[in-house]
Amino acid sequence: MCRKQTLSLLLIVAGIFVISECCFARTKTFVLWQLPSQTGGQMNSYVLQTVNGKIIVIDGGYAEDAPYLKGFLAALGNHVDMWFVSHQHIDHINALTAILQSSGDLKIDKIYGSMLDETWIKKHEQGMLKTATDFNDALQKAQKEVVELTLGQIIKIDGMTIEIMGIKNPEIIANGINNSSVVMRVWDACKSVLFTSDLGVEGGQKLMKGTYRNHLKSDYVQMSHHGQSGVDVFFYKAVSPKYCIWPTPLWLWDNDDGHGKGKGPWKTQEVLGWMDKLKVQKHYRLFDGLITIR
Repeated sequence: MCRKQTLSLLLIVAGIFVISECCFARTKTFVLWQLPSQTGGQMNSYVLQTVNGKIIVIDGGYAEDAPYLKGFLAALGNHVDMWFVSHQHIDHINALTAILQSSGDLKIDKIYGSMLDETWIKKHEQGMLKTATDFNDALQKAQKEVVELTLGQIIKIDGMTIEIMGIKNPEIIANGINNSSVVMRVWDACKSVLFTSDLGVEGGQKLMKGTYRNHLKSDYVQMSHHGQSGVDVFFYKAVSPKYCIWPTPLWLWDNDDGHGKGKGPWKTQEVLGWMDKLKVQKHYRLFDGLITIR
């Protein structure tokens, strides 16, 4: 046994907790949590904690996910420094709507997004109009506003950088609200994560033709549109991830529409095949429960 190991053992025996140099290094990066679904449905709910304890939320899920999210945030101090809304679909935005309607002791400093207006939604995706109007009403009653994100915007916080690489695309009508998802890359000296939300093929291709194509490469990627019918394989090749984060319930992972594995219309397993060819090392899946990435 080496001298360092002997010293560590003695300290442990004495009741003193020892942190190795490697473990200590890991504490110098932000923590990312993927929160579990409370409905069994697909949803996005991410919480990040900076090295100095600041809290960032991305989306939040359905209204039914709000109590779990509020409890999680309460355990972290009941203070959100930044809340990012990716787009106006119920499985992403309704938890925040519910929280704004009854925030309790939770303090939210700033809400960021790139929101399609109600006129656009009424014309192109009528079914989501109530989702948008309910959110806007909740904002008004809570005396909050959405800070509009801009393409290429850089936000720095506690040694972490957030780069906005995709905002709303009102000219894309096909799969319109999904294709207006905010795309953001978060990184520090230890790791990088690309959040794609529900970006579709068309939005992904637009991004790939623009300035930020060469900014996509990341250690982790949040799989677009819950891992199916999102961006194409060329987008993922540009990201070249080591790890995939899947906001994907088991039934969607298995492509099971109730008639057995592989019987559904979804493309999750096809996308998983793409990731195998990219030699992804590990998959973090929604149905595995609370996911912690340090």
